[in-house]
Amino acid sequence: MFTGIVEELGKIQKIEGGSHCKLTISAKKILEDIKLGDSIAVNGICLTVVKFTSSSFTVDIMMETWKRTSLYKLNPGSPVNLERAMPANGRFGGHIVSGHIDGTGEIVSIRQDGNAVWYRIKTSKKIMKFIIQKGSIAIDGISLTVAEAGNADFYVSVIPHTLSNTVLATRHPGDIVNLENDIVGKYIESFTKKSENSKLCENFLPGNWF
Repeated sequence: MFTGIVEELGKIQKIEGGSHCKLTISAKKILEDIKLGDSIAVNGICLTVVKFTSSSFTVDIMMETWKRTSLYKLNPGSPVNLERAMPANGRFGGHIVSGHIDGTGEIVSIRQDGNAVWYRIKTSKKIMKFIIQKGSIAIDGISLTVAEAGNADFYVSVIPHTLSNTVLATRHPGDIVNLENDIVGKYIESFTKKSENSKLCENFLPGNWF
């Protein structure tokens, strides 16, 4: 599990193979306590460390991951957001982020507003149904708050610290970003769908269980 608080910017060192490939990423902080099998969020995608050196680590990419995310847009030299999995005694700085991308969105516009920058992102109806104003969204693994939500797009307002410490500063209109919906909303939808046949009623509510 992750929290959407990016720890450092890494850089793509090498891409080997095609739609099922290996990525080698240069980093510093992430490598401090790295072990084989560790989970690292790379632009919000939970990937497994299969090899590492004193200056980089390597992960395998499956076809499914390649198709569902923006990884195909990366090139050697591309910056990427990096976050280690949250330790059991860690602080919860953002929100619950699984590292399992729901889909992608396209940056439609970027607008300066005082010390903040507004990003308008359009995406599919499948993803928009879980996006609500003031709710949480992970964009390229960054925990952000939805400022406004429409039918086909939404806005986030980003502070200078986030811009200077994540890949958002390198993004432009037309760029594709990874999106992960708030997992709480997805669980609620799944639960209510499974419960439709049981006809939810007042007696089913938690307060009436005891």
